[in-house]
Amino acid sequence: MNVIFDTDIATDYDDVGAITLLHYYADNGRAKILATIASTKYPRVAAVLSVFNTYFKKPDIPIGVPTGAASEDADSQKWSDSITAKYPHKIRSNSEAMDAVELYRKILAQQPDNSVTLITVGFFTNIANLLKSGPDKYSPLTGRQLVNKKIARMVSMAGKYPSGEEYNVQHDSVSSIYVFSHWTKPVIFSGFEIGEKIHTGLPLIHNNKIINDPVKDVFRISIPKSTDDVNGRMSWDETAVFVAINGPAPYYKLVPGHIKIAADGSNSWTTPGNQYYLLALRPPAEVQQIINNLIMHQPKK
Repeated sequence: MNVIFDTDIATDYDDVGAITLLHYYADNGRAKILATIASTKYPRVAAVLSVFNTYFKKPDIPIGVPTGAASEDADSQKWSDSITAKYPHKIRSNSEAMDAVELYRKILAQQPDNSVTLITVGFFTNIANLLKSGPDKYSPLTGRQLVNKKIARMVSMAGKYPSGEEYNVQHDSVSSIYVFSHWTKPVIFSGFEIGEKIHTGLPLIHNNKIINDPVKDVFRISIPKSTDDVNGRMSWDETAVFVAINGPAPYYKLVPGHIKIAADGSNSWTTPGNQYYLLALRPPAEVQQIINNLIMHQPKK
């Protein structure tokens, strides 16, 4: 599976679990990571992505960062400075990364038709800008044409179902509204209510056999800083990667329809449509155990 990973990594640290899962699947031949693209542009975001790509022995995965208007929210748990100081990384500043939309267009233009799975676990800033983009040196197609030609589906941690409010949709609600007014390919949403019940990270930070691991360091630094995380961090973003690679069964079923986003960023659900949200079929503890095991993944030697 050819995957582009779009993330607001560091605004929360479930993104760290998500990118670890993605590298696990790449190491086991289940996914090819075409690019890791940030939907925020706080100063360390390119370096953070480079730390994880380098740690999992894929330092040459392209990294994109927005260069226009975008969120600059950094990590509230203050872990990104620690791991960028401690671990090697090829890209050290945002200026060394490609513009997010340019990277999207470059990567998509090179792929076979209907071959790319886009996993989003952050804001929809980049996706909106991609859809608005015009022809360039990489492709004579507009952004909407390129998306419709190359992307098979999008899997997103976004929204709350059947209705509610969720940070990824609300934070840049203008982009969210634009995307889902113009996006025509299938979408699977892993909603707030899915990851909220799945708590991960404690087995990792208590595993004494794992040392000098940036994933462990992030969870070790962050979990004690919030009473909400006493049982582990809620795992919103990990579930999007898990379902994107494995499909929903047997843990979830897909509820068809279409997301509807209000001006304030709150969302509801309407039918019909070629979008789907996850509805749990099995106890969250089952997926929790799987994710806890997968985020302990170590780089292949």
